Amino acid sequence: MSLNSFGHLFRVATWGESHGPALGATVDGCPPGVAIDADTLQHWLDLRKPGQNKYTTQRREADEVEILSGVFEGRTTGTPVQLMIRNTDQRSKDYGDIAEKFRPGHADITYWQKYGIRDYRGGGRSSARETAARVAAGGLARAALDHLAPGVEIKGYMTQMGPHGIDRDRFDWDQIDQNPFWTPDAKAAEDWSAYLDELRKSGNSVGAIIEVVARGVPAGLGAPIYGKLDTDLASAMMSINAVKGVEIGEGMNAACLTGEDNADEIFMGNDGQPVYSSNHAGGILGGISTGQDIVVRFAVKPTSSILRPRQTITKSGTATEIVTKGRHDPCVGIRAVPVGEAMMACVILDHLLLHRGQIGDAGGKIG
Repeated sequence: MSLNSFGHLFRVATWGESHGPALGATVDGCPPGVAIDADTLQHWLDLRKPGQNKYTTQRREADEVEILSGVFEGRTTGTPVQLMIRNTDQRSKDYGDIAEKFRPGHADITYWQKYGIRDYRGGGRSSARETAARVAAGGLARAALDHLAPGVEIKGYMTQMGPHGIDRDRFDWDQIDQNPFWTPDAKAAEDWSAYLDELRKSGNSVGAIIEVVARGVPAGLGAPIYGKLDTDLASAMMSINAVKGVEIGEGMNAACLTGEDNADEIFMGNDGQPVYSSNHAGGILGGISTGQDIVVRFAVKPTSSILRPRQTITKSGTATEIVTKGRHDPCVGIRAVPVGEAMMACVILDHLLLHRGQIGDAGGKIG
């Protein structure tokens, strides 16, 4: 299986399976001199790890990250950084019933059709457990951004669970870390709690929409046509397990606007820098960052592993019924928030390095 890596200069290759002995990431291209240790990375992994509340899978994984190479005396050396996370709470027997059956909504059938072999224990590489490695790599990317562009801040949150969205008039940044759904709307968190409780107890699941914002990103990142910043962001978010749609700025809603409504008017600010009347573009024009907040949104489908019986077929083509056992997230979108943040960090750092390497200080000045 090829194509397990992403990025240009900051390049991440993830490896390992859900029920193997370990998983991790090999990060090539991290600049030297970045202060980093396992505790710094662990902070981000702890936000994603399973079993933290009743709304996520009850698989108990410490997700303790080990740095095996590329760091000396607390700083990166510029050589590949190898990150490893051991699996400790696998229950492979939970998946014995699906060895011959394909779970509807899962990659079981397509992996079998493509490779002629599949790891049915938790889905192998198609499991959302793979995202732990991305979060570890994202932690390294954040540290590098702090080193090279300390004004960059990345924050993700849920804006919708199933049909229930937030009220943006109640948007409160301080609320995001105060509830299990990473939502900026305290009232929505209260409503979602009762809604998800009912779904969870009935053996069902639901999807979600996540928004990730990068503040303080300098203007000029990205390149025209095939090197667009939004192209790589969309690709990065779409690569996350269970993601079925990605938007930048207004996204699909831009089709509902007129040109007059959609245009972000430009003025000169008091600090001699351009300011915009709005941010319909999501901080990116022509594939290049404007200096405004970069806003990315992605939709996560409902967890396909549910306790309700579904019709399917076996490898021999026989019709059968399946009920997926095991421990699964009733709304996988909850733990997708730190994953989206990690992918944003990796892409922003990658494009910052590309910009420095190609352009340096040669960009046009205004005023």
